[in-house]
Amino acid sequence: MKFYDCATAPSPRRVRIFLAEKGIAVPMVQVNLREGEHLQPAFRKINPEATVPVLELDDGTILSDAIAICTYFEDIHPEPPLIGRTPQERAVTHAWNRRIERDGLSAAMEAFRNATPGLKGRAVPGPDDYDQIPALAERGRTRVGRFFTWMDAHLAAHEFVAGPRYTMADITTQITVEFAKWAKLPVPETCPHLARWFAAVSARPSAKA
Repeated sequence: MKFYDCATAPSPRRVRIFLAEKGIAVPMVQVNLREGEHLQPAFRKINPEATVPVLELDDGTILSDAIAICTYFEDIHPEPPLIGRTPQERAVTHAWNRRIERDGLSAAMEAFRNATPGLKGRAVPGPDDYDQIPALAERGRTRVGRFFTWMDAHLAAHEFVAGPRYTMADITTQITVEFAKWAKLPVPETCPHLARWFAAVSARPSAKA
């Protein structure tokens, strides 16, 4: 088994935190995104999508999606449960995680990738080049602001995102808040509950992964 990682990228960090919470060690290979290593033939032979993370299983199976990788590890190492023990718990966690990806993480990515000079011509991750669209960056900033407000209201009455325990949905939300900072969108002072939650999850040992 081999995990293709990039220490500075948000998507593989989700998996690293997940593994750290479960106490799982996996051999890791760093892929230098800044130098374009993911676009070279050697890596694209492993993952034609030219993205990280990638988990290569012992039989050669390739998993190139962060949530698919986390689900695989949840199934083979169910404790502690980070997705859920029951069908209902798993469904609730996946539903929350999907909404956070849609309304938060994708918005932060939209804001960041369409405005960062170093990503000119690379507004969308993957093998193909796409021009930056300033209007999409502005829309992303608006969406992130709304996401913060929504999450703050939810966390006013909840310790964790998807239920009584820390789950994959908390990991995705943490990464979203971190990624939004890259787009110069910190949690505003008007969102104290989100700030409280973020401080708590950031203090977990897994946050160092």
